[in-house]
Amino acid sequence: MLRRRLVRPVVSTATRVVVSYPADLSAWGRDTVEGRPFRAYLRRAHETAAPGDRWEEFVGVGCCGSALDVPLRVERVEGGEVLGEETTIEFTVRGACDLAGGWSVQSRATGN
Repeated sequence: MLRRRLVRPVVSTATRVVVSYPADLSAWGRDTVEGRPFRAYLRRAHETAAPGDRWEEFVGVGCCGSALDVPLRVERVEGGEVLGEETTIEFTVRGACDLAGGWSVQSRATGN
């Protein structure tokens, strides 16, 4: 009897992933996205990352009661494609995209 071996693909963990957010994200939104809890969330929410991946992420509900969804884009991946606890997530800013979220009251950009 001939036995077949299952060949599993070698999967390696990403060491570093660079994710961009739009330039018109408010200061509150930036603080939230760049915080440790949100980085940990991204590692749990996405099994893999590849350059060009787009992730529409819910950031929260503010005092206005409106939800803020932020369009994130994976710019660069170092190492493998699997996200793990040891994967470092860094952020960079890309061009504005007319991000509307009702968060101006929580942003220093309003001058209030």
